Amino acid sequence: MVALLILGGLLLIITGLVWLVMLAFGTSLLWGIGSLIPPINLAYALRHWRIARKAVVLGSMGAIPLVVGVTMLAAQDPGRLQAILSLRWMGGDEPQLAELDIRLRGELNGQRFLPQHAELIDGVLTLREGHDFYARRELVIRLGEQPQGALRLDVLPQDAGKQPEVEISWVLPDQDLPEARRIPRGYTLHLDLQPVAPNKLAGEFHLVLPPRFATTLSGRLELFMDQLRYRDGRVDTTYDSRDTLAHVIRDYLQRRFSTREVDLRPLPALSLPARELEVQVGARIAGQPQDLLLQLFKNDASGWRVRNDRYPPLAPVVPQPATATLVVARDAVGSISTSLPVDRREHFSLQQLLTNPRDYQNLELRVATLRGSMAQGRFAGLDQDGRLVIRRSLGGAGVAIFSVGAEEIERIELLEP
Repeated sequence: MVALLILGGLLLIITGLVWLVMLAFGTSLLWGIGSLIPPINLAYALRHWRIARKAVVLGSMGAIPLVVGVTMLAAQDPGRLQAILSLRWMGGDEPQLAELDIRLRGELNGQRFLPQHAELIDGVLTLREGHDFYARRELVIRLGEQPQGALRLDVLPQDAGKQPEVEISWVLPDQDLPEARRIPRGYTLHLDLQPVAPNKLAGEFHLVLPPRFATTLSGRLELFMDQLRYRDGRVDTTYDSRDTLAHVIRDYLQRRFSTREVDLRPLPALSLPARELEVQVGARIAGQPQDLLLQLFKNDASGWRVRNDRYPPLAPVVPQPATATLVVARDAVGSISTSLPVDRREHFSLQQLLTNPRDYQNLELRVATLRGSMAQGRFAGLDQDGRLVIRRSLGGAGVAIFSVGAEEIERIELLEP
């Protein structure tokens, strides 16, 4: 309906202008040529009003449906109107690849919901549409605890007990602050998200809120589990976030004090984005508490760095060779034979792993994917779809589970015999 109003109004206006030019050529050749220029065609309409009035009235009638259509579009989808008025649709640049693979269909508060950003940090799952300080539309699910590894959750309207709290918010065209609604129970939620190296979860997402909230969302979701971004398998230090700064500071402290034993305390509140920052840092380094005032600056090429950082990189960790265990066997006649365990790293390949997965059960693997991600941990076998399952201990009781398809692997290494 909105498109028909806008197109109909534009068609009437264009028809009126063409008719006006034709009338001007009928008056004289000079007026006809001049009417092709906006100021002169207005002068012609005023000078020869009795001849040009029908064309002017027709063009003016087209302004009515055009204004009504634009007003309705601004109320229903201001983002699309902004894109049209900014003429971004005329650009010839290729579209940029999205950071996340989000394929969700549905609506929020009765309006189409197309989130561009998704994250699960500190137990709060957030889907946002829009890049302003206040999201144009936003869905928040407070899970309570940050999951480690895979996340599976099913909630039904009749479930008793405490459930994750759902919050929806939206900004109306004539308002500066968003409106929000909280739904503690009475909804349907299904989550089945699997880890994707290095810091993502991906899988199925389904949500249906009570009818009065006019909110449903279903499809495939991919989200970040922290505020780090990666480029070519390495942390992208040009990205503005607290986690990026913590990574840069931790690396600096490790090199400055020549130790990898750096336990960094949470950073204070920071004003981002920025070009320079002064940060009070607290850390326990090699068991000793340290408090430092660091100055950080951002370079467009190399990203965030600590000022006056001239410390060399730490020496790489060289894995200690496994101790060979001498196997002693005595045969029936009493003679003794010895043998060493076979080093399975020799001639190891992905095809060998897929053919004989039991031979490599619980051994340390390192996998690099075609997308530039890296996963390292203990091989836990193949799942029902033939994907490699890798477990990595996160300390304490936490375990991360990575599932990688053979077609996604660029390089695979066996790290122990």
